[in-house]
Amino acid sequence: MKYLKVDLEKTADIEVLKNALLQLKGVASVAIIDDENPESELKKAFAKTKEQLKTGDYETLVNDIFEIIIKK
Repeated sequence: MKYLKVDLEKTADIEVLKNALLQLKGVASVAIIDDENPESELKKAFAKTKEQLKTGDYETLVNDIFEIIIKK
């Protein structure tokens, strides 16, 4: 998978940009990552894990953890 990193000014309308990128052919998803607030990403990860445990999606959970461990 390939990624595109875009640095935004504080005045940028992030949601409009996100919606515009999702309209492009070949764009599977758009994630907003705030480097100044890494806790937000951690909270998202815990929420995803909690939801996976509730739904019994243990295989995906294990794969996600394994990917984190082997990721450089």
